[in-house]
Amino acid sequence: MSSRDQFTTKIGFILAAAGSAIGLGAIWKFPYMAGTNGGSVFILLFILCTFVIGLPVLIAEFMIGRRGQKDAVTSFKEQAPGKPWYLIGWGGMIIAGLILSFYSVVGGWILSYLGRAITFHLNSSNGNYADLFGNIISSPFEAVLVQGLFMLLTVVIVSAGIQGGIEKASTWMMPLLFIFFIILVIRSLTLDGAMEGIKFMFVPDWSYLNAETFLKALGQAFFSLSVGIAVMITYASYLPKSEKIGNSAINVASMNIIISLLAGLVIFPAVFALGYKPDQGPGLVFIILPAVFEQLPLGGLFLTIFFVLLLFATVTSSISMLEIVVAIAIGDKPEKRKKIAWIGGIIIFIVGIPSALSFGILSDVKILDRSIFDFVDFLTNSIGMPIGAFLISIFAGYYYTKDISRKELATSSLMFNIWYISIRYVSPIAIFIIFIQGILPLFK
Repeated sequence: MSSRDQFTTKIGFILAAAGSAIGLGAIWKFPYMAGTNGGSVFILLFILCTFVIGLPVLIAEFMIGRRGQKDAVTSFKEQAPGKPWYLIGWGGMIIAGLILSFYSVVGGWILSYLGRAITFHLNSSNGNYADLFGNIISSPFEAVLVQGLFMLLTVVIVSAGIQGGIEKASTWMMPLLFIFFIILVIRSLTLDGAMEGIKFMFVPDWSYLNAETFLKALGQAFFSLSVGIAVMITYASYLPKSEKIGNSAINVASMNIIISLLAGLVIFPAVFALGYKPDQGPGLVFIILPAVFEQLPLGGLFLTIFFVLLLFATVTSSISMLEIVVAIAIGDKPEKRKKIAWIGGIIIFIVGIPSALSFGILSDVKILDRSIFDFVDFLTNSIGMPIGAFLISIFAGYYYTKDISRKELATSSLMFNIWYISIRYVSPIAIFIIFIQGILPLFK
Protein backbone atom coordinates (compact mmCIF):
# COMPACT_ATOMS: atom_id res chain seq x y z
CA MET A 1 0.00 0.00 0.00
CA SER A 2 1.35 3.44 -0.91
CA SER A 3 1.87 6.00 1.82
CA ARG A 4 -0.99 8.44 2.26
CA ASP A 5 -0.44 12.11 1.49
CA GLN A 6 -0.77 14.48 4.46
CA PHE A 7 -0.75 18.19 5.20
CA THR A 8 2.79 19.16 6.21
CA THR A 9 1.78 21.84 8.71
CA LYS A 10 -1.18 22.67 10.92
CA ILE A 11 -1.44 26.14 9.35
CA GLY A 12 -1.52 24.51 5.90
CA PHE A 13 -4.53 22.44 6.98
CA ILE A 14 -6.28 25.44 8.59
CA LEU A 15 -5.78 27.58 5.48
CA ALA A 16 -7.01 24.78 3.18
CA ALA A 17 -10.07 24.12 5.36
CA ALA A 18 -10.75 27.85 5.68
CA GLY A 19 -10.36 28.16 1.91
CA SER A 20 -13.01 25.48 1.46
CA ALA A 21 -15.38 27.42 3.72
CA ILE A 22 -14.49 30.86 2.38
CA GLY A 23 -15.92 30.80 -1.11
CA LEU A 24 -18.79 32.42 -2.92
CA GLY A 25 -20.81 32.06 0.28
CA ALA A 26 -18.61 34.55 2.13
CA ILE A 27 -17.83 37.06 -0.61
CA TRP A 28 -20.75 36.83 -3.05
CA LYS A 29 -23.70 35.52 -1.04
CA PHE A 30 -23.03 37.05 2.40
CA PRO A 31 -23.09 40.71 1.25
CA TYR A 32 -26.32 40.38 -0.69
CA MET A 33 -27.97 38.34 2.06
CA ALA A 34 -26.97 40.97 4.62
CA GLY A 35 -28.02 43.73 2.23
CA THR A 36 -31.51 42.32 1.76
CA ASN A 37 -32.05 41.42 5.43
CA GLY A 38 -31.27 44.61 7.29
CA GLY A 39 -27.49 44.43 7.61
CA SER A 40 -26.44 44.56 11.27
CA VAL A 41 -29.09 42.26 12.80
CA PHE A 42 -28.50 39.64 10.10
CA ILE A 43 -24.73 39.88 10.68
CA LEU A 44 -25.13 39.49 14.44
CA LEU A 45 -27.34 36.42 14.02
CA PHE A 46 -24.94 35.00 11.41
CA ILE A 47 -21.99 35.20 13.83
CA LEU A 48 -24.04 33.69 16.66
CA CYS A 49 -25.29 30.80 14.51
CA THR A 50 -21.81 30.10 13.12
CA PHE A 51 -20.35 29.46 16.56
CA VAL A 52 -23.36 27.90 18.31
CA ILE A 53 -24.72 25.68 15.52
CA GLY A 54 -22.26 25.39 12.63
CA LEU A 55 -19.02 25.00 14.62
CA PRO A 56 -20.08 21.82 16.50
CA VAL A 57 -20.81 20.08 13.17
CA LEU A 58 -17.48 21.28 11.76
CA ILE A 59 -15.70 19.80 14.80
CA ALA A 60 -17.64 16.55 14.30
CA GLU A 61 -16.43 16.29 10.69
CA PHE A 62 -12.86 16.98 11.79
CA MET A 63 -13.15 14.23 14.43
CA ILE A 64 -14.51 11.65 12.00
CA GLY A 65 -11.87 12.43 9.36
CA ARG A 66 -8.84 12.66 11.65
CA ARG A 67 -9.87 9.47 13.49
CA GLY A 68 -10.44 7.55 10.26
CA GLN A 69 -7.33 8.68 8.32
CA LYS A 70 -9.10 7.52 5.16
CA ASP A 71 -11.51 8.86 2.57
CA ALA A 72 -15.04 9.58 3.81
CA VAL A 73 -16.57 6.27 2.68
CA THR A 74 -13.78 4.09 4.12
CA SER A 75 -13.68 6.12 7.35
CA PHE A 76 -17.33 5.37 8.06
CA LYS A 77 -16.96 1.71 7.01
CA GLU A 78 -14.05 1.15 9.39
CA GLN A 79 -15.51 3.15 12.29
CA ALA A 80 -18.99 1.65 11.94
CA PRO A 81 -18.46 -1.81 10.40
CA GLY A 82 -21.56 -3.47 9.03
CA LYS A 83 -23.61 -0.28 9.37
CA PRO A 84 -24.90 1.94 6.53
CA TRP A 85 -23.19 5.10 7.84
CA TYR A 86 -20.74 4.94 4.91
CA LEU A 87 -23.59 6.17 2.70
CA ILE A 88 -22.89 9.62 4.17
CA GLY A 89 -19.57 9.50 2.33
CA TRP A 90 -21.12 8.48 -0.99
CA GLY A 91 -23.87 11.06 -0.57
CA GLY A 92 -21.32 13.76 0.23
CA MET A 93 -19.33 12.88 -2.89
CA ILE A 94 -22.42 13.14 -5.11
CA ILE A 95 -23.61 16.40 -3.54
CA ALA A 96 -20.10 17.91 -3.72
CA GLY A 97 -19.87 16.98 -7.40
CA LEU A 98 -23.27 18.52 -8.11
CA ILE A 99 -22.37 21.69 -6.19
CA LEU A 100 -19.14 21.98 -8.16
CA SER A 101 -21.06 21.49 -11.42
CA PHE A 102 -22.91 24.80 -10.93
CA TYR A 103 -20.26 26.43 -8.74
CA SER A 104 -17.89 26.20 -11.70
CA VAL A 105 -20.44 28.16 -13.76
CA VAL A 106 -20.19 31.10 -11.33
CA GLY A 107 -16.41 30.60 -11.26
CA GLY A 108 -16.53 31.02 -15.03
CA TRP A 109 -18.45 34.29 -14.70
CA ILE A 110 -15.71 35.56 -12.38
CA LEU A 111 -13.08 34.61 -15.00
CA SER A 112 -15.09 36.52 -17.61
CA TYR A 113 -15.19 39.65 -15.46
CA LEU A 114 -11.54 39.31 -14.47
CA GLY A 115 -10.46 38.91 -18.09
CA ARG A 116 -12.39 42.02 -19.06
CA ALA A 117 -11.03 43.97 -16.09
CA ILE A 118 -7.40 43.04 -16.86
CA THR A 119 -7.79 44.00 -20.55
CA PHE A 120 -9.66 47.24 -19.68
CA HIS A 121 -12.83 46.07 -21.41
CA LEU A 122 -15.06 45.91 -18.35
CA ASN A 123 -16.03 49.58 -18.57
CA SER A 124 -16.80 49.35 -22.29
CA SER A 125 -20.39 48.61 -21.31
CA ASN A 126 -20.91 52.35 -20.67
CA GLY A 127 -22.04 51.68 -17.14
CA ASN A 128 -24.81 49.27 -18.15
CA TYR A 129 -23.52 46.37 -16.10
CA ALA A 130 -26.90 44.66 -15.93
CA ASP A 131 -26.79 44.17 -19.71
CA LEU A 132 -23.15 43.08 -19.55
CA PHE A 133 -23.94 40.45 -16.91
CA GLY A 134 -26.94 39.28 -18.92
CA ASN A 135 -24.85 38.97 -22.08
CA ILE A 136 -22.13 36.98 -20.31
CA ILE A 137 -24.42 34.42 -18.68
CA SER A 138 -26.65 34.01 -21.73
CA SER A 139 -23.86 33.49 -24.30
CA PRO A 140 -23.63 29.72 -24.84
CA PHE A 141 -20.06 29.78 -26.11
CA GLU A 142 -18.65 32.08 -23.43
CA ALA A 143 -20.58 30.49 -20.55
CA VAL A 144 -19.33 26.98 -21.36
CA LEU A 145 -15.81 28.12 -22.28
CA VAL A 146 -15.15 29.95 -19.01
CA GLN A 147 -16.82 27.16 -17.00
CA GLY A 148 -14.37 24.76 -18.66
CA LEU A 149 -11.39 27.04 -17.91
CA PHE A 150 -12.41 27.25 -14.25
CA MET A 151 -12.69 23.45 -14.01
CA LEU A 152 -9.28 23.13 -15.72
CA LEU A 153 -7.72 25.33 -13.04
CA THR A 154 -9.39 23.23 -10.31
CA VAL A 155 -8.24 19.93 -11.81
CA VAL A 156 -4.63 21.08 -12.21
CA ILE A 157 -4.39 22.00 -8.51
CA VAL A 158 -6.11 18.84 -7.20
CA SER A 159 -4.10 16.54 -9.48
CA ALA A 160 -0.89 17.86 -7.88
CA GLY A 161 -1.90 16.30 -4.54
CA ILE A 162 -2.34 17.55 -0.96
CA GLN A 163 1.13 18.99 -0.32
CA GLY A 164 2.07 19.98 -3.86
CA GLY A 165 -1.36 21.22 -4.93
CA ILE A 166 -4.04 21.95 -2.34
CA GLU A 167 -1.80 22.97 0.59
CA LYS A 168 0.54 25.03 -1.59
CA ALA A 169 -2.30 26.83 -3.39
CA SER A 170 -4.15 27.57 -0.13
CA THR A 171 -1.00 28.70 1.66
CA TRP A 172 -0.38 31.55 -0.77
CA MET A 173 -3.95 32.27 -1.91
CA MET A 174 -5.43 32.74 1.58
CA PRO A 175 -2.86 35.27 2.92
CA LEU A 176 -3.15 37.22 -0.35
CA LEU A 177 -6.91 37.16 0.12
CA PHE A 178 -6.56 38.90 3.50
CA ILE A 179 -3.95 41.40 2.26
CA PHE A 180 -5.96 42.42 -0.81
CA PHE A 181 -9.12 42.68 1.26
CA ILE A 182 -7.44 45.04 3.72
CA ILE A 183 -6.36 47.26 0.79
CA LEU A 184 -9.91 47.34 -0.57
CA VAL A 185 -11.43 47.97 2.85
CA ILE A 186 -9.12 50.96 3.41
CA ARG A 187 -10.10 52.37 0.01
CA SER A 188 -13.79 51.87 0.65
CA LEU A 189 -13.68 53.40 4.16
CA THR A 190 -11.96 56.56 2.90
CA LEU A 191 -14.90 57.48 0.65
CA ASP A 192 -17.10 60.43 1.57
CA GLY A 193 -20.31 59.01 3.00
CA ALA A 194 -18.76 55.63 3.87
CA MET A 195 -20.00 55.93 7.44
CA GLU A 196 -23.55 55.10 6.31
CA GLY A 197 -22.30 51.71 5.22
CA ILE A 198 -20.58 51.19 8.58
CA LYS A 199 -23.82 52.05 10.40
CA PHE A 200 -25.73 49.65 8.15
CA MET A 201 -23.37 46.83 9.19
CA PHE A 202 -22.88 47.56 12.88
CA VAL A 203 -25.76 49.66 14.23
CA PRO A 204 -28.69 47.26 14.76
CA ASP A 205 -32.08 47.96 13.23
CA TRP A 206 -34.10 45.73 15.56
CA SER A 207 -37.13 45.80 13.27
CA TYR A 208 -35.35 43.05 11.30
CA LEU A 209 -35.10 40.78 14.35
CA ASN A 210 -37.66 38.15 13.37
CA ALA A 211 -37.92 34.44 12.58
CA GLU A 212 -37.32 34.91 8.86
CA THR A 213 -34.06 36.82 9.37
CA PHE A 214 -32.93 34.25 11.93
CA LEU A 215 -33.55 31.32 9.58
CA LYS A 216 -31.72 33.04 6.73
CA ALA A 217 -28.77 33.83 8.99
CA LEU A 218 -28.81 30.24 10.25
CA GLY A 219 -28.73 28.89 6.71
CA GLN A 220 -25.95 31.28 5.67
CA ALA A 221 -23.83 30.41 8.72
CA PHE A 222 -24.33 26.72 8.24
CA PHE A 223 -23.64 26.42 4.56
CA SER A 224 -20.75 28.90 4.51
CA LEU A 225 -18.73 26.44 6.63
CA SER A 226 -18.88 23.71 3.93
CA VAL A 227 -20.32 21.16 6.37
CA GLY A 228 -22.68 18.37 5.40
CA ILE A 229 -20.90 17.08 2.29
CA ALA A 230 -17.96 15.31 4.01
CA VAL A 231 -15.44 17.76 2.53
CA MET A 232 -14.09 18.56 5.99
CA ILE A 233 -14.00 14.83 6.83
CA THR A 234 -11.80 14.38 3.77
CA TYR A 235 -9.46 17.26 4.63
CA ALA A 236 -9.14 16.19 8.29
CA SER A 237 -8.20 12.68 7.17
CA TYR A 238 -4.92 14.15 5.94
CA LEU A 239 -4.10 15.39 9.47
CA PRO A 240 -1.70 13.47 11.72
CA LYS A 241 -3.52 11.99 14.73
CA SER A 242 -1.40 14.15 17.03
CA GLU A 243 -3.04 17.36 15.82
CA LYS A 244 -5.73 18.90 18.02
CA ILE A 245 -8.86 19.73 16.07
CA GLY A 246 -10.91 21.99 18.35
CA ASN A 247 -8.74 25.06 17.91
CA SER A 248 -8.40 24.38 14.18
CA ALA A 249 -12.19 24.36 13.81
CA ILE A 250 -12.52 27.61 15.77
CA ASN A 251 -9.84 29.19 13.53
CA VAL A 252 -11.66 28.10 10.37
CA ALA A 253 -15.00 29.44 11.61
CA SER A 254 -13.39 32.70 12.72
CA MET A 255 -11.61 33.21 9.39
CA ASN A 256 -14.89 32.62 7.58
CA ILE A 257 -16.59 35.31 9.66
CA ILE A 258 -13.68 37.75 9.23
CA ILE A 259 -13.66 37.40 5.44
CA SER A 260 -17.45 37.79 5.33
CA LEU A 261 -17.20 41.00 7.37
CA LEU A 262 -14.32 42.28 5.22
CA ALA A 263 -16.43 41.64 2.11
CA GLY A 264 -19.18 43.71 3.70
CA LEU A 265 -16.70 46.48 4.59
CA VAL A 266 -15.55 46.62 0.97
CA ILE A 267 -19.05 46.69 -0.51
CA PHE A 268 -21.44 48.53 1.82
CA PRO A 269 -19.46 51.75 2.50
CA ALA A 270 -18.85 52.13 -1.25
CA VAL A 271 -22.47 51.33 -2.12
CA PHE A 272 -23.84 53.91 0.34
CA ALA A 273 -21.17 56.52 -0.46
CA LEU A 274 -22.06 56.48 -4.14
CA GLY A 275 -25.82 56.52 -3.71
CA TYR A 276 -26.76 52.90 -4.40
CA LYS A 277 -29.05 50.64 -2.36
CA PRO A 278 -27.68 47.61 -0.48
CA ASP A 279 -30.68 45.36 -1.22
CA GLN A 280 -29.74 44.49 -4.81
CA GLY A 281 -29.74 40.73 -4.29
CA PRO A 282 -27.43 38.32 -6.17
CA GLY A 283 -26.48 41.02 -8.70
CA LEU A 284 -24.74 43.09 -6.02
CA VAL A 285 -21.23 41.86 -6.90
CA PHE A 286 -21.63 41.53 -10.67
CA ILE A 287 -23.86 44.52 -11.46
CA ILE A 288 -23.68 47.10 -8.68
CA LEU A 289 -20.04 46.72 -7.60
CA PRO A 290 -18.51 47.44 -11.05
CA ALA A 291 -20.70 50.56 -11.27
CA VAL A 292 -19.46 51.62 -7.83
CA PHE A 293 -15.78 51.12 -8.64
CA GLU A 294 -16.18 52.88 -11.99
CA GLN A 295 -16.79 56.13 -10.09
CA LEU A 296 -13.61 55.85 -7.99
CA PRO A 297 -10.08 57.04 -8.81
CA LEU A 298 -8.13 53.95 -9.90
CA GLY A 299 -11.46 52.13 -9.77
CA GLY A 300 -10.44 49.73 -12.53
CA LEU A 301 -7.42 48.60 -10.50
CA PHE A 302 -9.45 48.07 -7.34
CA LEU A 303 -12.17 46.21 -9.23
CA THR A 304 -9.54 43.93 -10.77
CA ILE A 305 -8.15 43.21 -7.30
CA PHE A 306 -11.65 42.38 -6.07
CA PHE A 307 -12.27 39.84 -8.81
CA VAL A 308 -8.84 38.28 -8.20
CA LEU A 309 -9.94 37.88 -4.58
CA LEU A 310 -13.25 36.38 -5.62
CA LEU A 311 -11.42 33.95 -7.93
CA PHE A 312 -9.05 32.91 -5.13
CA ALA A 313 -11.94 32.27 -2.75
CA THR A 314 -13.90 30.35 -5.37
CA VAL A 315 -10.94 28.16 -6.36
CA THR A 316 -10.06 27.24 -2.77
CA SER A 317 -13.65 26.02 -2.37
CA SER A 318 -13.80 24.20 -5.71
CA ILE A 319 -10.63 22.20 -5.04
CA SER A 320 -12.12 20.90 -1.78
CA MET A 321 -15.23 19.70 -3.61
CA LEU A 322 -13.22 17.90 -6.30
CA GLU A 323 -10.91 16.48 -3.62
CA ILE A 324 -13.66 14.46 -1.91
CA VAL A 325 -14.54 12.88 -5.28
CA VAL A 326 -10.88 12.08 -5.96
CA ALA A 327 -10.17 10.81 -2.43
CA ILE A 328 -13.04 8.31 -2.52
CA ALA A 329 -12.24 7.16 -6.06
CA ILE A 330 -8.51 6.54 -5.47
CA GLY A 331 -8.91 4.85 -2.07
CA ASP A 332 -5.47 3.64 -1.00
CA LYS A 333 -3.91 4.06 -4.46
CA PRO A 334 -2.62 7.66 -4.55
CA GLU A 335 -0.75 6.94 -7.79
CA LYS A 336 -4.16 7.18 -9.51
CA ARG A 337 -4.71 10.79 -8.32
CA LYS A 338 -3.92 12.59 -11.60
CA LYS A 339 -5.98 10.24 -13.74
CA ILE A 340 -8.99 10.34 -11.40
CA ALA A 341 -8.76 14.13 -10.99
CA TRP A 342 -8.97 14.59 -14.76
CA ILE A 343 -11.76 12.03 -15.21
CA GLY A 344 -13.74 13.48 -12.30
CA GLY A 345 -13.18 17.04 -13.50
CA ILE A 346 -14.35 16.23 -17.03
CA ILE A 347 -17.49 14.43 -15.78
CA ILE A 348 -18.39 17.34 -13.45
CA PHE A 349 -17.78 19.81 -16.29
CA ILE A 350 -20.17 17.88 -18.56
CA VAL A 351 -22.80 17.64 -15.79
CA GLY A 352 -22.49 21.41 -15.31
CA ILE A 353 -23.04 22.37 -18.97
CA PRO A 354 -26.87 22.47 -18.65
CA SER A 355 -26.47 24.83 -15.66
CA ALA A 356 -24.14 27.02 -17.72
CA LEU A 357 -26.71 27.14 -20.53
CA SER A 358 -29.73 27.67 -18.26
CA PHE A 359 -29.57 31.46 -18.64
CA GLY A 360 -29.42 31.26 -22.44
CA ILE A 361 -30.54 28.56 -24.84
CA LEU A 362 -31.94 26.39 -22.00
CA SER A 363 -33.65 29.26 -20.18
CA ASP A 364 -37.10 27.85 -20.99
CA VAL A 365 -36.30 24.49 -19.38
CA LYS A 366 -37.78 24.43 -15.87
CA ILE A 367 -37.66 21.82 -13.09
CA LEU A 368 -40.11 22.46 -10.24
CA ASP A 369 -40.51 25.98 -11.63
CA ARG A 370 -36.74 26.60 -11.45
CA SER A 371 -34.03 26.99 -14.04
CA ILE A 372 -31.58 24.07 -14.23
CA PHE A 373 -28.96 26.14 -12.39
CA ASP A 374 -31.39 27.10 -9.60
CA PHE A 375 -32.73 23.55 -9.33
CA VAL A 376 -29.26 22.04 -8.80
CA ASP A 377 -28.56 24.80 -6.27
CA PHE A 378 -31.84 23.99 -4.47
CA LEU A 379 -31.26 20.23 -4.59
CA THR A 380 -27.81 20.50 -3.02
CA ASN A 381 -28.17 23.42 -0.59
CA SER A 382 -31.74 22.88 0.62
CA ILE A 383 -31.90 19.08 0.56
CA GLY A 384 -28.50 17.38 0.20
CA MET A 385 -26.38 19.42 2.60
CA PRO A 386 -28.90 19.53 5.49
CA ILE A 387 -29.47 15.77 5.29
CA GLY A 388 -25.73 15.11 5.28
CA ALA A 389 -25.09 17.50 8.16
CA PHE A 390 -27.97 16.03 10.18
CA LEU A 391 -26.62 12.49 9.75
CA ILE A 392 -23.08 13.59 10.64
CA SER A 393 -24.45 15.22 13.83
CA ILE A 394 -26.31 12.04 14.77
CA PHE A 395 -23.25 9.87 14.06
CA ALA A 396 -20.90 12.01 16.17
CA GLY A 397 -23.47 12.68 18.89
CA TYR A 398 -24.97 9.22 19.29
CA TYR A 399 -22.90 6.53 17.53
CA TYR A 400 -19.62 7.66 19.02
CA THR A 401 -19.44 6.91 22.73
CA LYS A 402 -18.82 9.84 25.03
CA ASP A 403 -15.35 8.45 25.84
CA ILE A 404 -14.37 8.25 22.16
CA SER A 405 -15.49 11.83 21.55
CA ARG A 406 -13.73 13.09 24.66
CA LYS A 407 -10.48 11.40 23.63
CA GLU A 408 -10.69 12.67 20.04
CA LEU A 409 -11.51 16.24 20.99
CA ALA A 410 -8.90 16.35 23.78
CA THR A 411 -10.05 19.62 25.29
CA SER A 412 -11.24 20.97 28.65
CA SER A 413 -14.30 19.43 30.32
CA LEU A 414 -16.24 22.68 29.89
CA MET A 415 -15.54 22.96 26.16
CA PHE A 416 -16.26 19.27 25.64
CA ASN A 417 -19.60 19.45 27.44
CA ILE A 418 -20.65 22.51 25.42
CA TRP A 419 -19.78 20.69 22.19
CA TYR A 420 -21.46 17.46 23.32
CA ILE A 421 -24.76 19.16 24.16
CA SER A 422 -24.64 21.12 20.90
CA ILE A 423 -23.94 18.15 18.64
CA ARG A 424 -26.63 15.99 20.28
CA TYR A 425 -29.41 18.54 20.60
CA VAL A 426 -28.81 22.10 19.32
CA SER A 427 -27.30 21.42 15.89
CA PRO A 428 -29.62 18.57 14.81
CA ILE A 429 -32.73 20.57 15.72
CA ALA A 430 -31.40 23.67 13.91
CA ILE A 431 -30.50 21.59 10.84
CA PHE A 432 -33.95 20.04 10.81
CA ILE A 433 -35.51 23.53 10.90
CA ILE A 434 -33.30 24.65 7.99
CA PHE A 435 -34.30 21.54 6.05
CA ILE A 436 -38.04 22.06 6.59
CA GLN A 437 -37.71 25.74 5.73
CA GLY A 438 -35.78 24.82 2.58
CA ILE A 439 -38.30 22.31 1.23
CA LEU A 440 -41.46 24.27 2.14
CA PRO A 441 -41.52 25.95 -1.33
CA LEU A 442 -42.11 22.49 -2.85
CA PHE A 443 -45.52 22.33 -1.19
CA LYS A 444 -46.76 25.79 -2.08
